[in-house]
Amino acid sequence: MKSADRSITHARVCAFLAALVIPITACQRQSEPSASTATVPKRPVDQARLEAADSDAANWLTTGRTYSEQRFSPLIQINDQNVGQLRLAWHHDLDAIPRGQESTPLVVDGVMYVSTTWSKVFALDARTGKLLWEYDPKVPGEWGINACCDVVNRGVAFWKDKVYLGTLDGRLVALDAATGTPVWETQTVDRSQRYAITGAPRVIRNKVIIGNAGSEFGVRGYISAYDADTGELVWRFYTVPGEPGKKDGAASDEVLEKIARPTWTGEWWKLGGGGTVWDAMAYDPELDLLYFGTGNGTPWSHTLRSPDGGDNLFLASIIAVKAETGEYVWHFQTVPGEDWDYDSTNHIILADLEIDGRKRKVLMQAPKNGVFYVLDRETGEFISAKPYVNINWATGFDPKTGRPIENPEARYGRTGKPFVARPGPAGGHAWQPMSFNPLTGLVYIPALDLAMPFGMKRDERTSRYAFNVGFDFLGASLPQDPKIKAEAKATSVGYLVAWDPVSQQAAWRVQYSDAWRSGVLSTAGNLVFQGTAMGELQAFAADTGERLWSAPTQSGIVAAPITYEVDGEQFVAVVTGWGGAFAIAAGEIAREKRAPLNTPRVLAFSLKGNDTLPDPPEIPRPTLQPPPNTASAATIARGRELFHPYCSNCHGDAAVSGSFIPDLRNSPLLADAAAWRSVVHDGALRERGMVSFSAELSPEDVEAIRAYVISRAHDALAERSAGGASAP
Repeated sequence: MKSADRSITHARVCAFLAALVIPITACQRQSEPSASTATVPKRPVDQARLEAADSDAANWLTTGRTYSEQRFSPLIQINDQNVGQLRLAWHHDLDAIPRGQESTPLVVDGVMYVSTTWSKVFALDARTGKLLWEYDPKVPGEWGINACCDVVNRGVAFWKDKVYLGTLDGRLVALDAATGTPVWETQTVDRSQRYAITGAPRVIRNKVIIGNAGSEFGVRGYISAYDADTGELVWRFYTVPGEPGKKDGAASDEVLEKIARPTWTGEWWKLGGGGTVWDAMAYDPELDLLYFGTGNGTPWSHTLRSPDGGDNLFLASIIAVKAETGEYVWHFQTVPGEDWDYDSTNHIILADLEIDGRKRKVLMQAPKNGVFYVLDRETGEFISAKPYVNINWATGFDPKTGRPIENPEARYGRTGKPFVARPGPAGGHAWQPMSFNPLTGLVYIPALDLAMPFGMKRDERTSRYAFNVGFDFLGASLPQDPKIKAEAKATSVGYLVAWDPVSQQAAWRVQYSDAWRSGVLSTAGNLVFQGTAMGELQAFAADTGERLWSAPTQSGIVAAPITYEVDGEQFVAVVTGWGGAFAIAAGEIAREKRAPLNTPRVLAFSLKGNDTLPDPPEIPRPTLQPPPNTASAATIARGRELFHPYCSNCHGDAAVSGSFIPDLRNSPLLADAAAWRSVVHDGALRERGMVSFSAELSPEDVEAIRAYVISRAHDALAERSAGGASAP
């Protein structure tokens, strides 16, 4: 297809931008002077400015760019005709260890605000990348054990003259935007429980909205609003009912008692319940409705959590509340009786679509269950649902209610038989943001095709330090049979899917071998940007999916790109650094599908760019030198049984690190039982995130884990001799 035919017409784009009253250089052939490098905004970022963000194209004022969370930019200086000329304009190395970087930067009048792992914040000159200030909240290293899926942070919020940050250890911090100095700080969680914050706050009418994470660790989910000036709690909404007979004094009290509590059985409150609000939010100013998604249950197993059944509201749901008060308005549950870690905390997008001949105010979501939902955002009425990836847990959906028609075999806890669910817990779409382009009418989804077995040996433990899933996590480990491993790797793929939400079908689809990729940005220049695990930033034609451009980034990318304009020059920026749930837990599958380097950076590209990245350092192959493998088969088997629930979520499935957390098969501690015990049992490295497991693991347990890792190191030596790829 010729580029002239492929491109959305210039006239159509300009008409669209004119309707939004956006002064875009490509249409007007001129540009107002941009902000200087001062760290205070030219105009206050108040409610009026946030509600008008659609017409403020030069900036990226909130994590989704607008309250509707479309992650679409009207800028067209960079477009499908010239994107091939895009070059690196600047880069800034972040002061962070090589872990996952999931932040969406904000750009406010020429200044970029970006968060990193361990909840640090950097203010950069958005034109040059020069550091203006940085802030470190000093999260205790041992709090990392409370983060299910890496010590990440997805971004900050901006309101008036302050930057707002949610920290991994549950604090909400207001920073002076000019200096990075803390103005106030409030603790949003009970620190005796395993809560964490990884999501970005939003600000609505002088209220900072934040949720939290921890559904694998026995907590009860909620979302809170705090006064932006003082940090005082304004309202709170719990997502699952608490202990019977006790009220929370929260906005959710009445609805939990009337609607949610009858859908639970047993003594779920002793297990926490789950339902954390760890990421997605969106807001409709006209309706004054705040929309948020909720997570999975604690434990994952529905049978253990609610033994006599029930839908377990409001797990795996989308909830609408009044932003001013937290008052419940409506809900829609995507997975009644959630059983497979199918969160609905994934990206929520608001749009106006013509459906069946009439304009509808809709809410769209592609949650982890693999199904794309379109709902009426005024009422919560179900409009349509269709799988966007292969699924096998449901066979269809009630056309009136949207309730899934379940595959009876999927309820592993009820049947007592294993079930290989597709998608698995990583989801058909994980946290990585989608994008909706109103010009093409398409939603661009970073999708996954990953399966996982559920329902091996029943596990009724409630652990302080391991995942609380309700079944033997070991059963989900990748079998070491070469044929099974090869098949699992071949079928673990990713997609960029351009989805038509009206017809509920794919307009185009691009398949990749690397499953865990970045979020998505779309622009009026007929472009879609996405980063890869293998270390590339790519651009595609938004209407056809044709790949038009790519640039090496050295490190893998999971964060979503943004675009902005300074002094008439458009930039596309992204934070590099590979990590997150799949990276740290998927072991060998993840290890083979990511770049070998992981340098946390901000990269900014423009048509005038002339920067270059430094040459990457050589990466020496670790020398495997494990001590002799002398433990008994029974001890090694016991170590394997303990390693997976306690260690694999950081150090990788089957002791193969798929991320950049140390691969224990290379650890010098393997040769010294006392040193190993001092770290794993006694917590000698707790300040680096390696807590003491003495409360749940005996010295004999710790030694069994060491024996298992030694055996896996010897397996790697044998595989290396045979030319295997997973050997470190």
